[in-house]
Amino acid sequence: MEKIHKIDINSSQYPRLLKEIIDPPRFLYYRGTLEAKNERIFAIVGSRRCSAYGRQATIEIVSELSKNNLTIVSGMAIGIDTIAHQTALCNKAKTIAVLGTGIDRKSIYPKENIELAEKIVENGGAIISEFAPGTRVSRKNFPQRNRIISALSLGMLVIEAKISSGSLIAANYAFKQKKKLFALPGSIHSSNSHGCHYLIQKGAKLIENADDILEELRLDLLMPKAQH
Repeated sequence: MEKIHKIDINSSQYPRLLKEIIDPPRFLYYRGTLEAKNERIFAIVGSRRCSAYGRQATIEIVSELSKNNLTIVSGMAIGIDTIAHQTALCNKAKTIAVLGTGIDRKSIYPKENIELAEKIVENGGAIISEFAPGTRVSRKNFPQRNRIISALSLGMLVIEAKISSGSLIAANYAFKQKKKLFALPGSIHSSNSHGCHYLIQKGAKLIENADDILEELRLDLLMPKAQH
């Protein structure tokens, strides 16, 4: 039996950072564990058709971020999103998937990731959506979903994106919401790198590894103080 929770914006469980954007969803549906005050969340987005380079970079970076107690949020799409969620789970870290459909099994998209969704819930993470159960896939819902991915996070990393990519829509929300935005550089001959290079030109921070992100976020200041 699927246990789907519905909360409104006045609920104590509603994520604080999501409340702060100009157009927060009035209602959220979620399965799993939603921590309203978890502010160690970092977004990873990227190409559905990622290269071996993008895959490897995602695994390396997410592994290090997970070891530093960050919760990874992404959109559970095929490609970079899926690799980010899977890598977080492999490192026994929490991960959050924000969907552009309902979160019931019949509505989850892509269907290939239904089992991934179950593993996310089982391992202390959450799958969330502003769309009611029964809402099937519609292209217009994905840009809307991206604002939530950005809103929940301290910052966002784009790993491989074409100029026309949905990842650039997510990045635009990060700019608007004044989140720290990072992009992974790549070959000038790869269309998958053109979107990232465009973002770097617009002010995203070029990164080569997880340390570049951790230093920029100054996460040492957010770590709980050791007990003496």
